[in-house]
Amino acid sequence: MFIDTHLHLVARDRISYPWLKDVPQLDQDWTYDAYEKTAKRIGIDRVLHMEVDCAPNCIQTENAFVAELMARPGSLVCGAISSARPESAGFDAFLDELDPKVIKGIRRVLHVVPDDVSQSDTFRANVKRLGDKGLPFDICVLQRQLDLAIDLADACPNTVFVLDHCGVPDIAGDGYADWAKSISRLAERQNVNAKISGISAYAAPDWTLETLRPYVEHIIEQFGWNRVVWGSDSPVCTLNSSLDQWMATTRALIAGASESERTSFAFKNAKRIWSI
Repeated sequence: MFIDTHLHLVARDRISYPWLKDVPQLDQDWTYDAYEKTAKRIGIDRVLHMEVDCAPNCIQTENAFVAELMARPGSLVCGAISSARPESAGFDAFLDELDPKVIKGIRRVLHVVPDDVSQSDTFRANVKRLGDKGLPFDICVLQRQLDLAIDLADACPNTVFVLDHCGVPDIAGDGYADWAKSISRLAERQNVNAKISGISAYAAPDWTLETLRPYVEHIIEQFGWNRVVWGSDSPVCTLNSSLDQWMATTRALIAGASESERTSFAFKNAKRIWSI
């Protein structure tokens, strides 16, 4: 059974997502009920909701939405990774308002802001505070920004980081060589983990298992089985596949691993990182 560490749910009647208008394939409601139906069929038994880069004034509403899902009888949802603005002077007050029973981690999408945002003293001081509070920080950058991830990990050595989507490799553009070098450097930082999540979205539409294999195998080789976790990145994964196809691909790619390696990847590492 898997813990899905990266589920996005979209509730447009309650929450504003300005970026969705630019991605018409995703600009619809993505409900928990629809996800749950598939998740229970393919072996997902718990899930962390990942913030959906909503409008800043909706962050607390999104977290309350996840709390409501967690309260459902038999819910698969076991926590939220909240959106945040570590570049803001009000970050301390924001953290104090979070419900620790709901919020398991923090993310600030970095490819939608100037590169220097994550390099500011305020941003880094606030990300250091996450380490003091035991909250991991998900790093969401493009392949070209992996040096930013390295710099941030070095600046905040006591904070646990999780690299989303294998660092968003340019699979369709055959950017493997540059990506692999940066990943090897990042993996040297022991406070960084890697999330293998929905990378079919970054391949051409005719991708196959062998298209993705080098990327997944390099991540596991560099980080090791004790620093990798799985995520669906649903519904973004549906841009080039489906949730059940991504799960089938994952299972095929790890078929040769030992039982202990597979269980570490599927759920044990996630339980440790996010205190599930």
